[in-house]
Amino acid sequence: MKIAVLSRNPRLYSTRRLVEAGQQRGHEMQVIDTLRAYMNIASHKPQIHYRGQALEGFDAVIPRIGASVTFYGCAVLRQFEMMGVYPLNESVAISRSRDKLRALQLLSRKGIGLPVTGFAHSPDDIPDLIQMVGGAPLVIKVLEGTQGKGVVLAETHKAAESVLEAFFGLKQDIMVQEYIQEAGGADIRCFVVGDKVIASMKRQAKAGEFRSNLHRGGTASLIKITPEERMTAVRAARVMGLNVAGVDILRSNHGPLVMEVNSSPGLEGIETTTGKDVAGIIVEHLEKYAEPGQTRTKGRG
Repeated sequence: MKIAVLSRNPRLYSTRRLVEAGQQRGHEMQVIDTLRAYMNIASHKPQIHYRGQALEGFDAVIPRIGASVTFYGCAVLRQFEMMGVYPLNESVAISRSRDKLRALQLLSRKGIGLPVTGFAHSPDDIPDLIQMVGGAPLVIKVLEGTQGKGVVLAETHKAAESVLEAFFGLKQDIMVQEYIQEAGGADIRCFVVGDKVIASMKRQAKAGEFRSNLHRGGTASLIKITPEERMTAVRAARVMGLNVAGVDILRSNHGPLVMEVNSSPGLEGIETTTGKDVAGIIVEHLEKYAEPGQTRTKGRG
């Protein structure tokens, strides 16, 4: 097959591994800088051009779209879909998962466990908003934040009020969540491909930090997940319509709670921790669903 990898940087670990895994299986892999692809939106023959040439003959596309280029990246991916190229994750599913509030609303509607979450617009509603999520300590999140940026733990009622007033004053969209004390600064990253959790790891925040992101100095270790956690991760990915997802789960006193569903989960932490060929499993998924020479898409979305 001829497979496109939408990525800003071919040297990134995840991009390199996907290219290697595809080439090892005899596929033609091409990394395309998302922001250098441009589109001819015509009803009879939609096209994508890249560095002066029309992109043609692709059977599948693997989107590795950074959060900062979600809008343009999804437009490029949508164009591939219009050309009949099979997407690993569909553009609508990526857009859905990147909108944190919408994602939580969709997960909530399907009865998936979540931390109690509040969302408001007016500073006048701050006292009730704090009460709604069980009071301090509580977590305040900027809706556009990634990799733990824009996430604040307010340990007292006064601190929560001050931080919320500051964010509202900056016209920043934020949501407020209950703090799951019993998680102990740890979460579980479940890597879902298709209808299976193919790898999982525990991420533990460093001392004095509550965010467990590896980018923030967190450490990763192997973990055995429960059948309930496995089912929760698979269901969360399915609700989002994602074929490949990183589902972040907290262990709470009332079962697994989904923190986030990531549509472009990094491969370095999960492959290093588990020793599994995650990139190879992703390419195998494409082999199963993307049929060379076909001008239609299959799968969930």
